Amino acid sequence: MQVILGIIFHFTGGFASGSFYIPYKKVKGWAWESYWIVGGLFSWLFIPPLAAYLTITDFPAIIAATEGKILLLTYFFGVLWGVGGLTYGLGVRYLGVSLGSSVILGLCSVFGAVIPSIYYNFNPKAGKDSFTDMLNSQWGQMVLLGLLICVLGIVICGRAGGMKEKDLISAGKTDPSNKEYKLGLGLVLSIISGVLSACFAFGIDAGKEMAHQANEIWKSSHPGQGEFLFQNNVTYILILWGGLTTNLSWCMVLNFRNKTFGDYTNTKTPLMANYAFSALAGITWFLQFFFYGMGESKLGNGASSWILHMAFIILVANTWGLILKEWAGVKRKTLVTVILGITMIILSILIVGYGNSIK
Repeated sequence: MQVILGIIFHFTGGFASGSFYIPYKKVKGWAWESYWIVGGLFSWLFIPPLAAYLTITDFPAIIAATEGKILLLTYFFGVLWGVGGLTYGLGVRYLGVSLGSSVILGLCSVFGAVIPSIYYNFNPKAGKDSFTDMLNSQWGQMVLLGLLICVLGIVICGRAGGMKEKDLISAGKTDPSNKEYKLGLGLVLSIISGVLSACFAFGIDAGKEMAHQANEIWKSSHPGQGEFLFQNNVTYILILWGGLTTNLSWCMVLNFRNKTFGDYTNTKTPLMANYAFSALAGITWFLQFFFYGMGESKLGNGASSWILHMAFIILVANTWGLILKEWAGVKRKTLVTVILGITMIILSILIVGYGNSIK
């Protein structure tokens, strides 16, 4: 039952993450940097403390009692993750929701799932699974098999993106769903994002002491009720403020360079709607972390949780890509290729879920 709940929570978080960019498509007359940072203020500044306030008793005291080194390391990983989040937005901007999310999150799933286990090979820690543990156990082998299949699915989705570009060029068309489609630049940004976005998982691990304190406080007043679902909400504050630092700095640079500071008060645009859609996108983005924490509390912060979360996001993002007709006008072979990639991702989810259930 715990595994089933964990999978449900991860799917909900994956749905939120795979869907968050959709409201941005409704923003009219604003530059990318303007609506990105407005949404980001909700994602990284306003909502995290509110979520912690609603779920964790006296969370400021937990942060205040935490060693400075832990706080700094958690924030630092947040800054690195922020670069990944920034380039995520650009990758989706230039590649579309479907292909951009597939490439970025596929790489993110690999680094986020494997690097921590390799780290614990050299720095063993009680309760943490090392890469050797995974290789020498049936459950670990199943998780790694699921990871491999997921990567293959991502490669196939990436191949489909290249085929899509050729199809559109040969037909003398442009992407009807994305006027800014740029495969080369989008792929470079997506690779950077995929690598650095994995730092979010490292930030959770770095700030685990804060989550542990929140968990212990909750368990002391709720004996016999298992682990605290929202224990990571206090850790998210530091990670996401690190992400805010990166994104706010760069968006302000772009506002200055592109002379788009006027977007925020431009009455020639639907200001209320733009702020509302940007806020909705930002809040939806944060919900992925909220439900990831719930899923992680059921499955553990290892390769299983990370790969499930990433795979669900990829699955949802690709579904949105089909709904938004990002693959309209392509040949049947191209469409079959992307569907094959999505199918392999679904298969990887089932395999990872099974591996985790037999652990």
